Amino acid sequence: MDDALLRSLTPSVLAVLVRRGADFAAAEDAVQEALIEAVRVWPGDPPRDAKGWLVTVAWRKFLDATRADAARRRREDVVDEEPPPGPASAVDDTLQLYFLCAHPSLTPSSAVALTLRAVGGLTTRQIARAYLVPEATMAQRISRAKRTVAGVRFDRPGDVATVLRVLYLVFNEGYSGDVDLAAEAIRLTRQLAARYDHPEVRGLLALMLLHHARRAARTAPDGGLVPLAEQDRGRWDTRLIAEGVHVLQAALARDRLGEFQAQAAIAALHADARTAEETDWVQIVEWYDELLRLNDSPVVRLNRAVAVGEADGPRAGLAALAELDAGLPRHSAVAAYLHERDGDPVTAARLYTEAAGKASSLAERDHLTRQAARLNTHRSR
Repeated sequence: MDDALLRSLTPSVLAVLVRRGADFAAAEDAVQEALIEAVRVWPGDPPRDAKGWLVTVAWRKFLDATRADAARRRREDVVDEEPPPGPASAVDDTLQLYFLCAHPSLTPSSAVALTLRAVGGLTTRQIARAYLVPEATMAQRISRAKRTVAGVRFDRPGDVATVLRVLYLVFNEGYSGDVDLAAEAIRLTRQLAARYDHPEVRGLLALMLLHHARRAARTAPDGGLVPLAEQDRGRWDTRLIAEGVHVLQAALARDRLGEFQAQAAIAALHADARTAEETDWVQIVEWYDELLRLNDSPVVRLNRAVAVGEADGPRAGLAALAELDAGLPRHSAVAAYLHERDGDPVTAARLYTEAAGKASSLAERDHLTRQAARLNTHRSR
């Protein structure tokens, strides 16, 4: 059973059901049942047209649920509209489904959470981590969003800003998480850029391309994380970097700065440095200041503290860090790095150990544990 194939087909099948009149919650349930049926049937009898098979089975599951629900008997007239057998349309509905999930009846944050869960393939835990909230809180938010759109016809797509936020979070999870979603997010953002002539759409595409260009260098052969300063820059994809810079320059020329353009500008400065020592940290701090004016979030301030530590020295970075909540994810890791640069390996080792205990992934935990062990070994000599 090809799990990747099922995962790739799910958004398109879901979009077909929604377009044919199924409300989102019922369509999602029907598609999940069809996927379960595929896992049971396909190993012994694989279909020639996987998408067509899923659409047919999911539609029948939806109709069965509709008939069983007395409150929805008015929908039984769709029974005669069952699609005929044969190959399904090859049209990619995924981006349209992102817009449909960003429904005007939902707040932007709820729309993003619902789309990430239903279409983006992220777990509730992954979404909660992205929003810096407890998993239970995010589960309640997603449940409320589903209740809000239950019975709503998805004929009023949401706005571009909400879709951009979803694509950004999907890319981030694909870039650093357990599920590889980065390439899919880039593909959809390319489609969005072709459809909407907006500088922030191009800013997001540039940001994705510049980060994705470094992906091959981010992990060691043993799977361990490689910090930016230690990456082999010869492994960076210069073609993607050149494209990202070109897209960013065209966006900035519109003189309508947004947060994705500012983040892309920071990524471009990193990509432009031939070595870590040549990084223009002063200009990076200036871009973080611009970003703060657009999005004054704790995560932006945390990243700015690192940049300040590089531009003005570790004590300046620690002073900026002291203004933030110590419970913020990666706070301990940043503090450890800055204390080490400030010549305090004892405090740094303790903080690296503390940060390892809070790490959100096995690779990050192993990296931070090794950093602590390195400092402790050096002290014992």
